[in-house]
Amino acid sequence: MFTGGKITSRRSTFLLIPVVLASLIVVSGCTTDGGTTTEKAPMTPASGASSSINFPVVTGALGSTPTIVVPKDAPPATLEIKDLALGHGASVQSNSTVTVHYLLMAWKTGAIIDSSWSRGAPSSFPLNQVIPGWQQGMPGMKIGGRRELIVPPSLGYGAMGSGPVGPDETLIFVVDLISIQ
Repeated sequence: MFTGGKITSRRSTFLLIPVVLASLIVVSGCTTDGGTTTEKAPMTPASGASSSINFPVVTGALGSTPTIVVPKDAPPATLEIKDLALGHGASVQSNSTVTVHYLLMAWKTGAIIDSSWSRGAPSSFPLNQVIPGWQQGMPGMKIGGRRELIVPPSLGYGAMGSGPVGPDETLIFVVDLISIQ
């Protein structure tokens, strides 16, 4: 204890150390903005971070058609990004043209909507010509990587849907990045 500027008990000081350390740990984990972030959605397993959502389970080797098992949970309301395999070399930029293999599944039904693997050829397109979920979710990905994107309707095809994508559908993409131009 401290009395008059003197330590009256060394034991008291040692007992305070765990309390002070615990307080610092609790305070450092707090945010002042309710836990929101201005950065991209969480990058998980490959980068070591964790996410609070229950991501669909993706199996299958990099370079081959993936299999997706959708959780029974409600879909997230925000764009979620998960690197399943980190690539190497160049990274996608917002103005890149990418060549990818991808699988698209509907969260609600679990139905596969589109797959470049089933067509037998990868797809190439400029990011500025695709849905906002890809425009925001692909930058930073490296060649040779596999990324899972969960795209809410607001960043996909919205309330109207488009073709085989139903109204207000949350989209699950698994994307293998082959090259960047």
